[in-house]
Amino acid sequence: MNAPPEISTLQMFAFTGFILASSIASILLKLGLVKDLWVGSVRTFCQLFLMGFVLKFIFSNSNFFFIVGLFLWMVFWAARIINNRIKEKPFDLQWTIFLCMAVTYILVSSVTTGGILLSDPWYKPELFIPLAGMVVGNSMNAIALSLDRLFAELRNKRDYVEQLLLFGATSQQAVQSALKEAVCTGMIPSINSMMSVGLVFIPGMMSGQILGGQDPVFACNYQILIMVMISASTALGCSLVTWSVAKKCFSEDHRLTI
Repeated sequence: MNAPPEISTLQMFAFTGFILASSIASILLKLGLVKDLWVGSVRTFCQLFLMGFVLKFIFSNSNFFFIVGLFLWMVFWAARIINNRIKEKPFDLQWTIFLCMAVTYILVSSVTTGGILLSDPWYKPELFIPLAGMVVGNSMNAIALSLDRLFAELRNKRDYVEQLLLFGATSQQAVQSALKEAVCTGMIPSINSMMSVGLVFIPGMMSGQILGGQDPVFACNYQILIMVMISASTALGCSLVTWSVAKKCFSEDHRLTI
């Protein structure tokens, strides 16, 4: 396949026409989104250009501690963003989310790179960082949805949970129903993507590889790996995070404290 045409600096500036069109729509419909559109666009340009230069440096550095440290830095900010998105949280969640995500995603990512793709070493930066980044990025929304649903279930069904505790159930038994609803809620976007991929849309990684000149079948194989990887990491991440957070919602003597 022929490589796609290179995009010049002038063509990059031409892309702002799409933002201008969105701004006009916002003005006509009185949405009040013009500032957010332009701030978001400027940040997109700056952050992605910066990322390009940073990735060039990262891919030339195969030090284990540097790569794993960078991964943990990504997870730290993901946990911070999730924590800030949960508006009615009874306590700070950041470090619980961080630890659960770090353990789960480094396990899934290392098994994928080292065990399935047979990368040597498994933390090879040009493979590990993009794959781990996609796992972290795609799971953020799922974990936020799961935690929102968990707190909503515990608040809305407080009487039911306390009744179970009154009749001798442990906190883990009493919260089981809420945990199930929370994890299912977090998994819905991932399952919907798996159901519609290839029928409704071409995923980002596959599109990027095709635009980069790769054979579509080769790109398809990698996209299948990514989709399954994201699904597994989302299920494991949501389960571990909600379980860990749910434990903190009860006292040592099994009383609901939120």
